Amino acid sequence: MPYLVPRAGGQGDAWSAEAAAKGRRGTQRIVHAGEAPASGEVSALLGVAEGEAVVVRRRVIELDGEPCELTDTYYPVAVAGGTGLAQVAKIPGGAVTLLARLGHVGVRVCEDVTAGLPTETEQDALRVGPYDPVLRLTRLTLDAEDRPLQADLMTMPAHRQRLRYELRIG
Repeated sequence: MPYLVPRAGGQGDAWSAEAAAKGRRGTQRIVHAGEAPASGEVSALLGVAEGEAVVVRRRVIELDGEPCELTDTYYPVAVAGGTGLAQVAKIPGGAVTLLARLGHVGVRVCEDVTAGLPTETEQDALRVGPYDPVLRLTRLTLDAEDRPLQADLMTMPAHRQRLRYELRIG
């Protein structure tokens, strides 16, 4: 899973590389980065108090110039405060590479996928109608001590996505 491991050399990002391998152009726009109070959902995921400051990065992920995913990524301030993750700038090699350089390596990921209809904000950002279903993927990355490092809340138009999972048994 290229999105979950640091990139060798720290260059590029997994999304751009995956799209390029298929002859396409994958980009992302960072629309916000900085500290914000944790919502109830984020506080439960990261194990912080509701309203406690967390670092958030909000991005619009695009494929060939078309929005295909909205991703809000949250980090405990103890993990990401004062780092490039709290700034509106791309991270060479991606966030996972930066986290590893800082000594924060994910070893376990938990994902939940649900479906629903988009909010008005999501309709505008994803260029979908009010009755076009969206997938909502929540990903929690934990370290070797089971401490939350990162929580991703993703919204994707269902008709533009294919979710694929590879799991080792044993």
